Amino acid sequence: MRRLIAAALALLPLGALADENLNWVKAKGTVPEAMDRLEAAVEEAGGTIFARIDHAAAAQELGVELTDAQLLIFGNPKLGTPVMKDNMRAGLVLPLRVLAFKDEGETWLLYQEVVPMLDSVNVDEGVDGQEEIVDALRALTEKAADLSPE
Repeated sequence: MRRLIAAALALLPLGALADENLNWVKAKGTVPEAMDRLEAAVEEAGGTIFARIDHAAAAQELGVELTDAQLLIFGNPKLGTPVMKDNMRAGLVLPLRVLAFKDEGETWLLYQEVVPMLDSVNVDEGVDGQEEIVDALRALTEKAADLSPE
């Protein structure tokens, strides 16, 4: 059975599995505006901002044009620590990362699904705190998207 599944997976386009574990959230406004809202939401929820990386600005310093793109690295020790205590390999994928970028005139927030990401480092599904991280990441990105009617 494993060989059959492996053979079927080999026939998929290379990026298909990776894209399957990504969440795309359409956001209102510019990339910096969406990222400002995400940063504020994380801080309001008691999280910690570790870094905000402006990919487009870094590319511009090299003389290369890149679509507007920023990455926020953040976490909440109350949520992540129990997962890491259960399996330290979770530290390879925590803290969380959300990419805000412009694509064909639209602003997007993009992040990896938490459970498959933790599964990739052999963290057992259902570890205490895992579901809270899933819920928090969803809530934070939805708040940052700010798509509520005006």
